[in-house]
Amino acid sequence: MVIGAGKLGYKLAETMVLEDIDVTVIDYNPRVIDFVNEHLDVLTVLGNGIDINILKELGIETYNILVASTDSDETNTLICSLGKKLGCQRTIARIRNPEYMQQIDFIKKEMGIDNIINPDFSTAQVIEKYLLKSYNFYSGDFASGKVQMIDFNIEHMKDFVGKKLMELENFEGLLITAISRDGNIIIPDGTTRLIDNDIIHVIGKNSDINNLNDRFTKDITKKEIENVMILGGSNIGYYLAEKLSKAHISVTLIEKDKERCQELSEVLGDVLIIHGDGADIHLLEEERISSMDAFVGTTGYDEENLLMALMAKQAGVPKTISKISRENYTKIIDRLGVDAAFNPIYITASNILKYIRGGKIVSVSLLIGGDGEVTEIIIGKDLPIVGKTLEELKLPKGIIIGAIVHGGKVIIPNGKTVINANDRIVVFCLKEDLPTLKMFFKTHKGGVLSELWNRTKGIR
Repeated sequence: MVIGAGKLGYKLAETMVLEDIDVTVIDYNPRVIDFVNEHLDVLTVLGNGIDINILKELGIETYNILVASTDSDETNTLICSLGKKLGCQRTIARIRNPEYMQQIDFIKKEMGIDNIINPDFSTAQVIEKYLLKSYNFYSGDFASGKVQMIDFNIEHMKDFVGKKLMELENFEGLLITAISRDGNIIIPDGTTRLIDNDIIHVIGKNSDINNLNDRFTKDITKKEIENVMILGGSNIGYYLAEKLSKAHISVTLIEKDKERCQELSEVLGDVLIIHGDGADIHLLEEERISSMDAFVGTTGYDEENLLMALMAKQAGVPKTISKISRENYTKIIDRLGVDAAFNPIYITASNILKYIRGGKIVSVSLLIGGDGEVTEIIIGKDLPIVGKTLEELKLPKGIIIGAIVHGGKVIIPNGKTVINANDRIVVFCLKEDLPTLKMFFKTHKGGVLSELWNRTKGIR
């Protein structure tokens, strides 16, 4: 059951439907319910999710999971508490207030909440990780850090542009799983030719990914992140400034609301808080934007975040990052020249998916605007794929096994590679191929992917 069908609630419901989970969506806004009805195969209920009678009528005690994702932290906490007391197995609450985050363990224990998600905090974590690594592109870690998947724009790199994948030199041990081109996804083969501004998604073991990074940044003076400018004193801006400050990085935060500046100055002692309009390039120049190592736009306006990240890039800032919320902007990010754009909805949905799947699913990462997914799976001994080669599996084109960790060693597989019990496999899958992926990992006993889809099979 998903209560609150805003951006996060809708994305969760959409993703769970693809998992063959039966979903009930509750929202008090008739227009929201009509939109969900038109686009998703779910049971919708127009009403207040805090109404005990509605929860009882729907048989909340028969549900495996309740996710409270309304706009109110207090409402979400109360909904989860009621759901738990009425017999729901597990509850997840979205809580965003930084003050509540300091009492998270107490709230979970006393209110009967199994998991608390904070999109702003999770997004700040991802941005911090991106900034403090030496990569010039986004990276995702899998298989306990042995395998990484990275994506970056090849722009005009002569080593890539105009070449077929089979012609790439010094690319042993690496696999290009997907190409983002003009907002569309291409699943390539050896004959696929790369063109200007393709975004390539590469998977490989840590050492090979590091070597790839070294090859294409050797002409750029490597500089540790020392000075960061954050535009917007939102919760994301606050969490990020706090994290970077603790990492001994000099942070300048610009916020136009005077009261918010005062609040931030009281809790962020080591951060320089500037009261002013961050969209004013003259102000940014006064604050020496050209001397910054990174710029992060975290305001509530996607357009402002993207525009000022571009302005920062033109001013010579090496890394520019934007927080975006609108799904339709995802398709144009590749062409803008911003180094990275992070969507809190995708980050949070990915975290919830990992929690819901549990069992043999170790990590999940939604990629390419939510149209693709990378999942790390531990292979159970009762799966029919055990002992078979990838050639024998005849996987559809939209499903790629990018890496296998066998006996602690990373293997970038080919058609002759055999899958063994207890292997960890990192799978890239297009959204439309998720149902097929599950069929390939169905157990002999009729459950799906050992504990994973067995667990969610009965969710209403």
